[in-house]
Amino acid sequence: MNSLERTIGFIDGSAVDRLPFHPILMRFAARYAGVRYRDFCLSATGKCMANIRCATDFRSDWVNTMSDAYAEAEAYGTVLSYPDDDLPMVISYAVKEIRDIDRLRVLKTEDHPRMRERLAEISEYSRLTPGQFFIAGWVEGPLAEYCDIRDINLAMTDLYEHPEMVHRALDIITETAIDFITLQVRAGAHCIGIGDSVCSLISPELYNEFCFEREKALTDHIHSLGAYAKIHICGNISAILPDVIRTGADIVDIDHRTGPVMEAVKLLSTGQVFAGKSDPVTVIQDGDETLIRDSALSFYREAAGRAILSAGCEVTPGTANENLLFFGSLSDWLPGEEGMNKR
Repeated sequence: MNSLERTIGFIDGSAVDRLPFHPILMRFAARYAGVRYRDFCLSATGKCMANIRCATDFRSDWVNTMSDAYAEAEAYGTVLSYPDDDLPMVISYAVKEIRDIDRLRVLKTEDHPRMRERLAEISEYSRLTPGQFFIAGWVEGPLAEYCDIRDINLAMTDLYEHPEMVHRALDIITETAIDFITLQVRAGAHCIGIGDSVCSLISPELYNEFCFEREKALTDHIHSLGAYAKIHICGNISAILPDVIRTGADIVDIDHRTGPVMEAVKLLSTGQVFAGKSDPVTVIQDGDETLIRDSALSFYREAAGRAILSAGCEVTPGTANENLLFFGSLSDWLPGEEGMNKR
């Protein structure tokens, strides 16, 4: 059973030979492969080489297109600086004044270099590893993207002071994402991740007003194309987790800050699983084998076996190779927990 078959089988509820392992590797992957982070962000060759090498060496079952949050934002007009070996930095936001939303237009993926590069990454994965790994494309979720084109402090204030304008912006962002999703799936993505990181910072009421229907629309569109949907929201999503599950996303990421999910797992439909939830810093980076094992086992039990092995968010570049190797090795051991992977 290869990585693609293992991941799809696990999501769909079939028996698998081991638990899928999906660590979120960005800066770690670049460091491990000796790729400057500027090139990891901007070059399909650099990113794909690094991710394939990590998937091979650490027994990861997926490859993805994640590096930073700004591919769409730059296309909207956010100005960025790309240091040689660090994360991109915002110089200025596309929406400086609320009235700038009137200038926003739905983007066409092919018109923008960084969005085109994501298609190239997926095509490169498909060419180099045909049918081998679970290939995940990515789009920014509506509210997260709004915070990529508008300073987050102003964006949060806008939800209260200018809700109609925010809705207008989010509709444009969602329509853009639909086009971006379509072309990524056509390029060979088996899954599209929706990164709506800032949703953990707002109330359930605001989440339902501004985000839920739009995330569901993106998930429905992904499914209409025959692909799988993944939602990643950083931070504590306990208060909105039932609604996140209701989007229908096949994979719901659980950050280490989120509380126990024993009740939420009962809300999962057939074909829905969690991924997470070990703390990338205190457990995966700084922990010993006992701590890593206990953390993974705790969440596996909490999720009744319906959880892809992963940290709650990005594995840090300071993580020792040995720690990640040991973490991945637990994919062989965890399914042995009696009855855990039955559903």
